[in-house]
Amino acid sequence: MTAAPRVDTTQLMELLSVSLGVYYGDFTVAAASENLTASQGKTLTVLRRGPVAMRALAKILSCDASNVTGIINRLEKRNLVRREASPSDRRVTYLVITPEGEQVTDAIRAKMRVTHDGLNRLSEDDRDQLYALLERAFVHRAADRSE
Repeated sequence: MTAAPRVDTTQLMELLSVSLGVYYGDFTVAAASENLTASQGKTLTVLRRGPVAMRALAKILSCDASNVTGIINRLEKRNLVRREASPSDRRVTYLVITPEGEQVTDAIRAKMRVTHDGLNRLSEDDRDQLYALLERAFVHRAADRSE
């Protein structure tokens, strides 16, 4: 009996690319249903984890700070986020999601049917394992980038 061929990094990267493409498409459609761009939706998702400084958000979103200002201005007009000055450094502005922003984020996630359907095809053990693998592969890297 021969062993199954090993999966190499290139194959994993390709599958991850396909998976992220499906997720991003699903997310973009769900965000649009809430009258948001994908960037605005992603901003709310990031802020849902906690307040973030403007500069750090630009780094997380991989865009120029001037783009973040435009995104935040539009979200602020809809009362989905607010700006707060840092208590220790008035030059730093933190962005905070509002309760309305949390509701919109929840609505976007609830409308992501393709993503829900795919994840729901997995057993509970498979979802636990996928979570652990993704966390091990990427979460520590994201924390390193946001500093």
